[in-house]
Amino acid sequence: YVEAYGVLTGDARHAQTLTLPQAGQVVAAEVTPGRRVRKGQPLLRVATDPNAMSAYRQAVSAVDQARAEWTRTQRLHDEKLATNSQLDAARKALADAQAALDAQTRLGGAQAIVTLDAPVDGVVTALDVQLGERFASGARLVEFTPQVGLAALLGVEPEQAARVRPGMDASFNAVYGTTSLHGTVMTVGDAVDPQSHLVDVLATVGDPGRLAAGSALSGRIAVAKFKAWAVPRDALLSDGKGDYVFHIEHGKAQRADVKVLAPSGDPVGVAGKLDAHAPVITLGGDDGRA
Repeated sequence: YVEAYGVLTGDARHAQTLTLPQAGQVVAAEVTPGRRVRKGQPLLRVATDPNAMSAYRQAVSAVDQARAEWTRTQRLHDEKLATNSQLDAARKALADAQAALDAQTRLGGAQAIVTLDAPVDGVVTALDVQLGERFASGARLVEFTPQVGLAALLGVEPEQAARVRPGMDASFNAVYGTTSLHGTVMTVGDAVDPQSHLVDVLATVGDPGRLAAGSALSGRIAVAKFKAWAVPRDALLSDGKGDYVFHIEHGKAQRADVKVLAPSGDPVGVAGKLDAHAPVITLGGDDGRA
C-alpha cells in the first residue's frame, strides 16, 4: 500500500454553475458554502427584474389582442366578409404572439419571486452573489457539485507516486470520525505541489454519506494485489525465527509462522498456514484473548 492524506472535495469535471435566465436581485440566501443539500432544496430567492416582468405583461396583452382579432376575423370569414388570406394572417399573428409569450415565460417574467433550487443531491461549493445584490441574466449565482461528483484529493510522497496508477483501488478514513470510504484512483499528478511537497492524486469516492466537503482524509492506495490473511496487529509476534501468530486448534494455542505482506494499518496482511475457522489470539496485556 501507499499511504496518502488529503480532503474530500468537488471533482471539477462534475461541477455545475447554477444561473437564472432573467436579471434580478437576491432577496434571501437559504444556504452557505460547504452545505450539503438535497434535490429540490431552496438555495436562493430572487426578485425578478421589473423590466422582465414588464416585458411579460406586454406579451400577455399582445396575445389577448391577437386572439380577439382572430375571433373577429373568424366570425367575418364565416359571414363571407373576410378572405381566407385575412383569416390566415390573423391566425399567424396569434401564433407569433403566443410564441413571444412563451419566450417571456421561460425568461422568468411571469413570477415576481423565483426560487433557485438544488438540481440533485450535492454540495454548495460557493455563492457568487450576496444578499441584496443585483445581477444580469445568465450570471453565475451558485457553484454546485453533485454528491456523485465528490472526490478525494490526496497527496502522496514523491518517491511513492511512481507506484500509483489510474484504476488502482483506494480506501479512506475520515481523520475526525469513523467514516470509511472506498474508491478508485482517477489521475496522478506529474509534479510536486510546491506547498505540500507531495504529488496530487485524485480518486473517486463511492458514497460519502454525510461526510462534508473539505473533510480531512487518510487513505491507502493498493499498488499491488495479493491474497493474504487479515489478522489484528496485536496478534502479530516476532522472535529470532521470524514472525508468527498463535491460533486455537482443538482447544490449544498453536504457533503458526507467517510472512508479513502488508505491514501498514490494522489489521495487517500475512501469508501462512492458517485456518479460517481457528481463532487468532491477540495479546492485550497479561492475559491473551481470542
